[in-house]
Amino acid sequence: MRSPFYFIARPNKGKRYDNTKEIGGIELIVSTSEEDHKFSNRYAEVIEVPLGYEGPIAPGDTLLVHHNAFKFYNDMKGRQKSGKSFFKDDKFFIEPDQFFLYKKDSDWCTHDRYCFVKPIPATESYISKPFSEEPLMGVMKYPNEYLISRGVSAGDKVCFAPDSEYEFTVDGEKLYRMYDHQITIKL
Repeated sequence: MRSPFYFIARPNKGKRYDNTKEIGGIELIVSTSEEDHKFSNRYAEVIEVPLGYEGPIAPGDTLLVHHNAFKFYNDMKGRQKSGKSFFKDDKFFIEPDQFFLYKKDSDWCTHDRYCFVKPIPATESYISKPFSEEPLMGVMKYPNEYLISRGVSAGDKVCFAPDSEYEFTVDGEKLYRMYDHQITIKL
């Protein structure tokens, strides 16, 4: 079995949590809960790539990482500890299955089998819809190579499998991350 390779990265802005918002020049703390995944920092700056790595990711690029990458945990005695990704100082090991997008220059690119879909507002119809977004439907924002090879492009309206979406905020925009096989129809 091949051992996994690791990128060495640091949290963007040097912060493990993204729990502050600036309003009118004043920085406010919006949550103090370290358990709330919505306030984990999801952006990491690549410091080093794995030895022998020949892919497109380079030092200085940004990774969109799993919410657990930078989190603190409490041990059995209640002491605060860093998670398994922690290396030292402000550096972390990021495995290939811990990130979903990477930003090269100013463009986001998908990684592995992941794709990202933007939800669309619910349309009026004769059927009562108690939600603000169309269920199981969206606009493809970031397709991966497999989907592109099957004719799915950014901007295409698509349907996806139930319970496949995992919510992210990327550059201030709500997106759903899912696997490419969970895209069921191109409309």
